[in-house]
Amino acid sequence: MHIHILGICGTFMGGIAALAQASGHRVTGCDAHVYPPMSEQLDQLGIQLIEGYGADQLALQPDLWVIGNAVSRGNPLLEAILDAGQPYTSGPQWLAEHVLAGRWVLAVAGTHGKTTTTSMLAWILNYAGLKPGFLIGGVPVDFGETARLGEAPYFVVEADEYDTAFSDKRSKFVHYRPRTAVLNNLEYDHADIFPDLAAIETQFHHLVRTVPSRGKLLVQAGCAALDRVLARGCWSMVEHFDAATQQGWSAEGDEQNFHVLWRGQHQGEVRWRLMGAHNRANALAALAAARHAGVPVELGCEALSAFAGVKRRMEWRGEAGGVAVYDDFAHHPTAMATTIAGLRHGTHGQGRILAVFEPRSNTMKLGTIKSRLPDALQGADLSLGYSGGLDWNLAETLAPLGARARTHDDLDVLVADVVREAQPGDHILVMSNGGFGGVHAKLLHALQKRPTSQASMT
Repeated sequence: MHIHILGICGTFMGGIAALAQASGHRVTGCDAHVYPPMSEQLDQLGIQLIEGYGADQLALQPDLWVIGNAVSRGNPLLEAILDAGQPYTSGPQWLAEHVLAGRWVLAVAGTHGKTTTTSMLAWILNYAGLKPGFLIGGVPVDFGETARLGEAPYFVVEADEYDTAFSDKRSKFVHYRPRTAVLNNLEYDHADIFPDLAAIETQFHHLVRTVPSRGKLLVQAGCAALDRVLARGCWSMVEHFDAATQQGWSAEGDEQNFHVLWRGQHQGEVRWRLMGAHNRANALAALAAARHAGVPVELGCEALSAFAGVKRRMEWRGEAGGVAVYDDFAHHPTAMATTIAGLRHGTHGQGRILAVFEPRSNTMKLGTIKSRLPDALQGADLSLGYSGGLDWNLAETLAPLGARARTHDDLDVLVADVVREAQPGDHILVMSNGGFGGVHAKLLHALQKRPTSQASMT
């Protein structure tokens, strides 16, 4: 079967392309905006990519059009497909019907930590010799790819609450029918499609409805929104993680060396290089989910101790002039605050943190939760924001931070300011859910070119 994918360079749709090709289908696709890592993965797979959404692509005559949720009515190719009465489906529906059917699906949902937790879970199952399939919204370093067909029965999927497609406004995850479901956390996001938190809770309720009675929910303890979701109905076994009591999964120790406990009983120990309390909580969720699939916790801990992390999740990009540069996907205020705190603890407070960020997500562009930015950035010594393309005043929003925050609407000026400010021993933390104009490489290049005298005198 020939499948043509609209919006193929999105992380999810690019993963669909990889799975379809591995299943024996001929795959082509189109998109308007391309940047790594997905562009690199598609190139390595040898998948033909067409730039743009021209209606002339109807001449390809695929057997099925798979349409990503970034494609809306008015798109010339979509309109041509509808006018011609061509067969089409969404990415999540194709995945459910052609890959997930008949498999033990382990789904990871939540506002934050989905990609990292999904990567941990897939890694644990793989380490245990179970050869799982997976579809992840990022690139785990251990696998080097976002998707893999794997072998039956296990399949691990990052369960996104964003909408499915132009014709299906349910969350993607309602298609997956997991036997094991992780509910990592839940707060307001995606202001472009959800009017309030209650609307997102309803989608999570729909997900809970699909988990069988013999299935299991792994739920973050102490999350009021998730408590409300479960109160609306729950028909499956439930275990809580990151619990403050001895009624669920908990951890003792610091963030990079901790003991895993189940109902107060020692199960194993994790020693790894990942930073932050959030990653420790992610580890508990992954271990609990893997245990449901039959992996002993002690073996899971051994796997996590060898886990190399995920690209763009506190990824060390390099060091120049004594200044380290990190890249992180954080774009929601909660994630930004958590990421800064993780770096602070991971470096034991040695050296300043310069937070360089881009309010790029749809929620941030709308300014819905912009008032939370000053608190989110409190943990950084200096914050430098890119305001290009925003319809609201970033400098005004960051005013409560005083001299500890600056903004620029020109990326090159921003880079120059960061380089002028940075001192040996500092940590530059770049946060964006996009390519950010290649700012990481620009920073490292400029720091490397900086005269030694300037670096020492800064």
